[in-house]
Amino acid sequence: MIEEPGTVVATDGIHAEVRTERRSVCSGCAARDGCGTSLIERFLGSRPNRVRALNQAQAVVGERVMLGISEQGLLRASLAVYLVPVSGLVAGALFGEQVAGGALGARTADLAALLGAACGFALALLWLRGYSAGSRNRPEYQAVVVRRLDLGARIEIRSTP
Repeated sequence: MIEEPGTVVATDGIHAEVRTERRSVCSGCAARDGCGTSLIERFLGSRPNRVRALNQAQAVVGERVMLGISEQGLLRASLAVYLVPVSGLVAGALFGEQVAGGALGARTADLAALLGAACGFALALLWLRGYSAGSRNRPEYQAVVVRRLDLGARIEIRSTP
């Protein structure tokens, strides 16, 4: 299980909304001064994220908690988000090129490949939308409040404008 600390900012039945701080390992890396990731982090800064999680630990607003998500669920979701659109793009381009064939000329084959790639990418995104909607309530894809970190201590939550 991959874990991340956060603070509960709201509760709603069996769910809790948890604020986490975006962290990066750039501060400990020797190449941080010449790395593009480090430059992007400095430019964008770190802003809090809000995550809706199953509140198995029955945490209340203001408590520090540990969020967890299954490695298997994260791996499957990552493959769906990254691999499926690229596969649709490539498959669509190959299909478009095959449909146009070499007899119509290189320019027509290129246009057909471009249109095929766009259609394949669009179909992959539509599939991904359905996959995402179907996975929304599956436990292996949901963050879970695993435990409360500082029992008894609460942080006052103030809303920012």
